[in-house]
Amino acid sequence: MARWSDRYSEVTYFLLRVVAGLLFAQHGVQKVFGLLGGKAVPLHSIYGLAGVLELVGGVLIALGIQAGWVALILAGEMAVAYFWRHAPRALFPIQNGGELAALYSFIFLYISARGGGRWRLSGR
Repeated sequence: MARWSDRYSEVTYFLLRVVAGLLFAQHGVQKVFGLLGGKAVPLHSIYGLAGVLELVGGVLIALGIQAGWVALILAGEMAVAYFWRHAPRALFPIQNGGELAALYSFIFLYISARGGGRWRLSGR
């Protein structure tokens, strides 16, 4: 197992970064443009700021452009979203609907520590 994971770690990390970034960007598309089943929110609101962060940040993560710094910002955004919107509802994420925010937060924390990886367009 160790040889397999060593051999494919860059590929699997690349796939994690791209898929997480593109999935996250879709949340921004919902908030900014009102597409994909979402409702557009005013850009000058806190939800508008979140939408811009999600859309732009998700694309930057997927492309690997300054992925470490962008992921750190997005991890913070998701932590704030979790504690602000979800945690007051119930103790466990499965009960308060915050499992996606918690998962994104930790995925982005990992990406912030690892950076863009071998296949990135620029930056760390």
